Amino acid sequence: MKKVFALISISLFQLTVFSQRIDRVEPQNWWVGMKYNTITLLIYGENLARLVPSLNYPGVELVKTDTVENKNYLFVTLKINPEAKPGNINIHFSQNNKIVLSENFPLLEREAGSASRPSFSPKDAILLIVPDRFSNGDTRNDIIPTMNEKTVDRSNEDKRHGGDIQGIMNHLDYIKSLGFTQIWNTPLIENNEPDYSYHGYAATDFYKIDPRFGTNEQFKLLVKEAKKRGIGMIWDVVLNHCGNEYYFFKDLPSKDWFNYIETRTRTNGLKTTITDPYATEIDKKEYTDGWFDHHMPDLNQRNPLLASYLIQNTIWWIEYAGISGIREDTYSYADRDFLATWTKAVLDEYPNFNITGEEMSRNIYLTSYWQKDKINTDGYRSYLPTLMDFSLNDNIISSLNKPDEWFSTWRDTYQSVAQDYLIPHPENQLIFPDNHDLDRFYSRLHKNLDNWKLGIAMYITMRGIPEFLYGTEVLMTNEKAGSDGQRRGDFYDGWENDSKNARTELGLTQEEKEAKRFFSKLLNWRKTNTAISDGKFKHYAPQKNDVYVYFRYNTRQKVMVLLNKNSQEVILDMNRYSEMMPANFKARDIVSDQDLEVTNSLKIPAKTAMILEIK
Repeated sequence: MKKVFALISISLFQLTVFSQRIDRVEPQNWWVGMKYNTITLLIYGENLARLVPSLNYPGVELVKTDTVENKNYLFVTLKINPEAKPGNINIHFSQNNKIVLSENFPLLEREAGSASRPSFSPKDAILLIVPDRFSNGDTRNDIIPTMNEKTVDRSNEDKRHGGDIQGIMNHLDYIKSLGFTQIWNTPLIENNEPDYSYHGYAATDFYKIDPRFGTNEQFKLLVKEAKKRGIGMIWDVVLNHCGNEYYFFKDLPSKDWFNYIETRTRTNGLKTTITDPYATEIDKKEYTDGWFDHHMPDLNQRNPLLASYLIQNTIWWIEYAGISGIREDTYSYADRDFLATWTKAVLDEYPNFNITGEEMSRNIYLTSYWQKDKINTDGYRSYLPTLMDFSLNDNIISSLNKPDEWFSTWRDTYQSVAQDYLIPHPENQLIFPDNHDLDRFYSRLHKNLDNWKLGIAMYITMRGIPEFLYGTEVLMTNEKAGSDGQRRGDFYDGWENDSKNARTELGLTQEEKEAKRFFSKLLNWRKTNTAISDGKFKHYAPQKNDVYVYFRYNTRQKVMVLLNKNSQEVILDMNRYSEMMPANFKARDIVSDQDLEVTNSLKIPAKTAMILEIK
């Protein structure tokens, strides 16, 4: 009888051991020589919590092991000391002093100069791409049978259309020809949601490129190919939320991995609760901890294991793929102390790196709260270098659309820029005529080409870092205001047999061709002028003549920008601008390619932008 019990016990032990398995190790590797050298591995599988990890690798210490409520998770913290060499760390997992599982963890060598990599700055111009809507370069990955959404339907603005990484790669030469030096793709990581998954903001695997876009290796190749053409790649990061098909949402590590896990309370969207001295704690909590959407559960960055997971994931992508910058989505919705820790960790590792945060507010006071070096009354210290300037965006639209006023229609733009004293680094603001969350620039201007040219000339010469949504150069529109699907319409050169092609100009109207020439001419010129890329800014208050005049200048170059919105030509008395210019000077107008010799006065044609390089 004892033998029977012994056999049963042995069988149960073997069954327990057999049921243990490792499905995921995240991150899947790390590098030697990193400042961020203490990492916590998330190890996920069947019944792992009872296992005891061990390793024997020179220069690497196993610091601690953490378990959580869910026995399918094990968190192992390693310290990679400076003397550690590249190789495979063999991590053993034991139960009752017997090794039952082993896992190799690669420790890689960094690329030369990785820590000092350059990033995007005011010298750059950024092209924003929504990959699913840009170009379908490989139809074989349109439908992946194992994924939840299996539909490609270009007639439906909410469905996937088939764009992918290969499509972007096919257009790198075109992107370069327009004058762009950086590409920002909306998130490329897996979004395995049952529907509305094309946009990329409901991640289901932070470490994996969505297979309908391509593979991790293909993205890495895209970065390399872009770099050959002098183009950097900006990575879109989401720290606030993920998709509800994520494995760690469906199998929670712990109840505090997400916020409002039982009630699924939606965010109140009140950004002002962050800075409001009278805000209640419940209002603050409902803003930062509320779900962004019904299928986007809110991550709790106050959980230290999750905080480490998110920081490591960001650094992993930078190092793995060689990316040149970050755009962080829904910035202020995440826990603010975590945001400071995350930003500082990235910038400590990559001192020259730039990160722009999406604070989608038209209130410049609120936006400025998040930029580094801002002295806030509540003592909060942020490390974020760049913010998206939604205030300027709205005011430029207002100025261009306004009818004649008693003073000047440019007044809204002038006063918006005049508030730069609130921002520690206004030259580092991200400026844009439109993006994937805003109606198309040409649509917002009621398809007025003259005003579009004035606006484009301003964005290309204004202080800040300009970003343009794909297709802006050929006047892409959205006929249905407020429609995300139409804002993110298919690019005119992304699908075979389309009636329009931005690259070859097949099917383009004369206005679209004219716009493309105007756009690419100014953007390519921008790369050659240091006054625009690193110069100071000085503007004159616009007068009744509806001309806005400003200067970009440094010790080497000076540029005078004149934007005449008036329906008649205007003659300017140059003595007014004596603080910046003598009344008599020589210049070249970049827009018209004309050399000018100015004596006391300057004539500006109606509805015209002049960009004068002063000789």
